[in-house]
Parts: sequence; structure tokens; C-alpha cells
Amino acid sequence: MFADIHFIDFLRANPALAVFVTLALGFLVGKLRWRSFSLGTVTSVLLVGVVVGQLKIEIPEPAKTLFFLLFLFSVGYAVGPQFFRGLKRDGLPQVGFAVVVCLLCLGSTWLCATLMGYDVAQAAGLLAGSQTMSAVLGVATDTIRQLPDGQAIDLDAMPVCYAVTYIFGTAGSAWILGTLGPRLLGGVEKVHKAALDLESKLGDDVSFTAGFDPAARAIVFRAYKAENDWFGQRHTVAEFERYMQSQKKLIFVERLRQRGRIADDVTPRTTIYPGDTLVVSGRRQYVIEEEDWIGTEVEDAELTNFSVQSLPVVVSKRGAAGQYVRNILKRKEMHGVNIRSILRAGVKIPVLAGGKLDAGDRLELVGLPQDVRRAAPTLGFSDPVSEKTGMPLVGLGIFLGGLLFGWLLMTRIGAVPLSLTVSGGVLIAGLFCGWLHARYPHVGNIPQPTLWFMNNVGLNTFIAIVGISTGPTFIQGFQEVGWSLFLIGAAATSIPLVAGIFIGRYLFRFNDALTLGCVAGARTTTAALGAVEETIQSNVPSMGYTITYAIGNTLLIIWGVVIVLLIA
Repeated sequence: MFADIHFIDFLRANPALAVFVTLALGFLVGKLRWRSFSLGTVTSVLLVGVVVGQLKIEIPEPAKTLFFLLFLFSVGYAVGPQFFRGLKRDGLPQVGFAVVVCLLCLGSTWLCATLMGYDVAQAAGLLAGSQTMSAVLGVATDTIRQLPDGQAIDLDAMPVCYAVTYIFGTAGSAWILGTLGPRLLGGVEKVHKAALDLESKLGDDVSFTAGFDPAARAIVFRAYKAENDWFGQRHTVAEFERYMQSQKKLIFVERLRQRGRIADDVTPRTTIYPGDTLVVSGRRQYVIEEEDWIGTEVEDAELTNFSVQSLPVVVSKRGAAGQYVRNILKRKEMHGVNIRSILRAGVKIPVLAGGKLDAGDRLELVGLPQDVRRAAPTLGFSDPVSEKTGMPLVGLGIFLGGLLFGWLLMTRIGAVPLSLTVSGGVLIAGLFCGWLHARYPHVGNIPQPTLWFMNNVGLNTFIAIVGISTGPTFIQGFQEVGWSLFLIGAAATSIPLVAGIFIGRYLFRFNDALTLGCVAGARTTTAALGAVEETIQSNVPSMGYTITYAIGNTLLIIWGVVIVLLIA
């Protein structure tokens, strides 16, 4: 007993250790799955924090705010390029759709909270959990503290409502969009056909096609014997590649073995003779088809033993952003280079000839080192430019964003102060800094590992402190809100999703597969996007996810301010 008391006193004197053990256990529990169900990291960290909080450990307030602001800035920084990209003409329909769905999220939550007579803390927790937007907890707290009697309002019910409603907010969203959604649109087969139709319209140049294991490499290098009579006319490398393009197959000649010797320098003017061995590169589904046309595939270890470089490049050049993939690949500088994948706002989207590149897209270029190094500067900059983080931009961005929107732009409606709060200001600053970096890559670089740390560790540290701080009153708060809260949360989750499906189809007239991706993006639920893609066996929905995700991530966080003002 003496040792136990000693241990508890030690943790109370060193609350930082309690936070770290909460993070460790929360991340471990978050990885556990039962069939397709998982609590997820954020909910697990909160619940572990509640258990640790039974020891009545007090954590200084600035620690929670510090990590929360780092998280908000990283969110804005990551989606900034897509947020401003959506404001262009071709992105406006998806922006408008995301705004409508976000308004439905706010409206359904406000309606449910009003009908149940919830106070501002309970309503904010309901919004955060049912719409799976954990950041609402911090933004709403800031707003409540600014109310005339805000310091007297008990906030312990907020994380309780969040924890109860978050489970269905996550799992329910995945079920509604992944299982119910296709049925509401006419069935899985119909939505799958809509995805194929869109792929065909944009150019059948996908990374993976039906019949191929997704673990297979998208870009391959294979050796063939030039046996077709076509080679008897002594065509050049350039003529061969142009012929392949006329067959809608982007294939490059990388190396040649002629008369038993490997050619030192293969250029577009190099002549291909009958019996030569060609090493060709291109997308897997195209290259493996060429044995019937070029000739027999051969194994030539010496010829195929050469270095191939895979280089991540972030699109930032004006001549590349907004251009079709097919036009990019036709450029002289791109000769011998393939685009293996495109990552947009953290989401992998299909590589389609008719798809457009956006500023901030992260491409994976594959080819011979000299070819990749030649192509990269024409598209943008290799990432990371530096392993160092541009802390002046991060620090000033957080400071000026909080100062501008949390203080200088504050106004009042009667006795109620009205502003985006410091939290909302930091989010807006992150959006601007992310866009600025995409335009000027040497300004304020934040490497991907650092961004991950700011986002995941920032949010979960904030959630851990919330759980530890409210732990002693959590059970009492759960008894006060009652089990009915779970059903109310399910209603607040379902209404915007179901309505969004029909609005996307009949009002905005989106492609059915794209509609499901747009709804998932506006609700910022990546789990639901994965469920949709698994159900319809296509990654086309991801094309509707990125812009709507950027808008949804911004508005749903700001709704933390709005819900408090509506209820108050």
C-alpha cells in the first residue's frame, strides 16, 4: 500500500509521465481490431486518459493548448493547397457541395441538441463525436471561455458526449457510405459501372486494374527479343515509342543489346534491328501485353541490371499545376519517366491520362536516374527539399494567426464576443502557409515526418490531457447524459450522410462513385472512403475526396465556434 501511494504521488508530481503512458497505451489499444471494428487511436487515447485520470492528476493548462495549436496548424498546412485549389472554377462544384454537407452536419447537430435540451458543452461534444472532428473540443472550449459567464460553465460533459458519439460517428459513417450508400444509388454494380465509365472518360491509364494484385509494381522493366516483322524496316527508338503511343500505350526503350553487346548510349535516333533485345518500361498492364507483338520475353540478367530511381516530387510549377496527365507525359523532358502514383492531401488518387495535376500533389516519378533528375525540376521540387523544419514560418504563423483572428478581428453581438478564436485563427494561418509553401517551395518547409508528428502527436496529446483532466468526473457525466445520447449521436451522424448522397446525385449531378467520395471528404472520414473503395472495387471515389476534405476539415472545426454561439 505504501508503494502504491508513493507511485501515485510521484505521477502527480510529474504529470508529463502520465501523459506519455496514456499516449503509449492509447496507441496500442487503438491498433486492436475485432473483425472490421476498431476504436481508433483518438478514442482509445481518450478512454485510457480517463482511466489514468482516476488518479486525480492535475496537468497545467498551457500544455494542452500548446499541442492543440501545433495540431491545428499542421491540419491547415496539409490541406492548404487543396483548399485554395478548390476556389478555382473547376473546383467550385465540389466546394459548394462540401459547404452544403457541412451545413447539414451543423444543422443536424444543432437540431438534435436543441430537442434534447443540451447545454453548450454537451452540444459541442455531440458535434465533435458525431462528425468525428476531435478538434471541435479545443475550439469550442476557447469559445465557451469567452462567453460572459463562460468561466462558470462545467466542461466535463464535453468529452463524455464526444466519446459516446464518436464510435458510431466512425463505424457508422463507414457502414452508411460503404454499404448503404451504393444501395441508395442503385446497387454496387451500378456504382462500379459508374466508376469504370469515369475512368474510361478520363483515359484508361490506372495504376492497378482488375486481375492484378495491388502488391504488384505499377511500373515494370521487361526484356523482349525484337522478332516482329515491323522491326525489319529498321525503325528508330523514337518511331517505336511513337507507334506505342498511337496504340495508347506509354512505353519507353531503356536499354538495348545489339549484336551481342549492350549499347552504351540509347537515344531516340538509335536504330532497332531484328534480333535486338529491348528493355522497355511502362505500366505493368501494358508492358506484359507486348510479348505477342514485340517478340519473346527473355531473361538477360546483365542487360536488366541497371539502376532505376524513384523520386517523390511535389507539383509547384505553374506549367504543371492544372495540366492533364497525358499532356505532362508527352513533354520532351518526361521522356523515359513514368508517374507511379499521385498523392493528394494524403490520399492516393488514380493515375488517369485525363486527370489533372494540382499544386501540392506529391508524385512518385520512376525512371533512369538521369531522366528523373531532368524531369523533376519541370514539375516542381523533390520532397523533402530539406530535413529541417521552417520554424520561423511555423512560429510566426501560429502567433499571427491567433493574434489576428483571436483578438484584432474580434467583434461583439451584445455581450457575446464573436471571433474565430485563437484556435480558428491558427487553422486559417496553417491554410495560408501550406498554400504559400506549395507556391514557393523554399519558404517554410515542413517535412512529412514532422507534419505527421505535429498532427498525430499534437492531437492525441491534447486528447490525452482532456481525458486525464476529466477522468474523475467522467462516469458521473456519462450517467447524466444517459444512454439515449448514443442514439442522438447516430441520428446526427446519419442525416448529413444520407442527405449528401442524394444531393450529390440529383442536385450537383456528380458521377455516383464520385458522389460517395465527395460525401466522405466533406465529412473528413477516411475510414468511410476506404469502405467505399473496397465495396465498389475502385479508387475513383478518392478523386472527389481531396477538395471536399480540405473544405470540410476547415468548416467542421470552425463549427466548434458556431455551435457554442447558437446554443448560448
